[in-house]
Amino acid sequence: MALDRGESLTKPSSPTAGQTRPAWWTRTGLNEQTLGLSLVLLLLVAVFSALSPNFLSVANWTNILRQVSNLMLLACGQTLVILTGGIDLSIGAMMGLVSVFTAIALIQLDPVVAVVVGLAVGILVGLVNGLLIGKARITPFVATLGTMAITGGLAMVLTNGAPIHGIPNTWFFDLGRGFLGPVPIPVVFAVIGIAAVHVLLNYTTFGRYLYAIGGNEEATILAGVDVNRYKIGTYMLAGIFSAVAAILLTSRVITGQPRLGTGMELDSIAAVVIGGTALAGGTGSIGGTVIGVLIIGVLRNGLTLVGVSTFMQEVVIGVMLIVAIYFSSLRVARK
Repeated sequence: MALDRGESLTKPSSPTAGQTRPAWWTRTGLNEQTLGLSLVLLLLVAVFSALSPNFLSVANWTNILRQVSNLMLLACGQTLVILTGGIDLSIGAMMGLVSVFTAIALIQLDPVVAVVVGLAVGILVGLVNGLLIGKARITPFVATLGTMAITGGLAMVLTNGAPIHGIPNTWFFDLGRGFLGPVPIPVVFAVIGIAAVHVLLNYTTFGRYLYAIGGNEEATILAGVDVNRYKIGTYMLAGIFSAVAAILLTSRVITGQPRLGTGMELDSIAAVVIGGTALAGGTGSIGGTVIGVLIIGVLRNGLTLVGVSTFMQEVVIGVMLIVAIYFSSLRVARK
């Protein structure tokens, strides 16, 4: 009965958009905002192409795509979380813990088992986040801030703050350094992640409920939906995406790094918000997130090529995040 009533919960959109645009357009996540972001991305590409002769080279773009692939995976999970009105501050520290456990397992066990161990750690941390938020009713910011401290601290305790070396040379290294044809393998994983989230959000009941929970959680509960179950599942998915990113990055650096993902949780939030997903939840798309990640990747790469320091790059991205949140608030106020 609850599911039948819940089927009426659909992805929110403006009445005008729903009446004037075909269904395939709505499912792509394309709208005026994402098209505007695409123009911003193209403008950045044009500016950096003029400033640096190496910017448009195949080697540089291969490097950009490889660099943003891990952030893209994190942002996929963060998109799902933020759509519910939550936030996950633990995914960066979680990457460090996954890296440590994966490296330990690689030294002592088969690489396949090591990958499974890494994924299990991500799922477990995601489950803890979901239980704290869904069952214990702790606010997402506080709950994930706590698990961020716990996972980060545990990774440092297990390693005494030092990287884990001595990982045997196996096919595992190809995950982070290899190519599938001309495409880096991490990019392939990122594309798979994007496609999976797109299908989840646009073609499944789970995705519709995520939009409904973020749009109006109380109404969703009254419709008979087990909101807590969906929140737990969402944070577990975020844990899986974080674990995959950590495994790929561990393969690339060839060591277990307890501080592997430090700061990447903030980049993932910035990418999602810049991409048009409202921090309040209920509005956004994976297409916008992809553009947000690419904007950050192009900015970092282009600014590096023209000689801007990494510290100033953080300032630029911070300003963009504030501007994105401001315009997101204006959109919410208009609705």
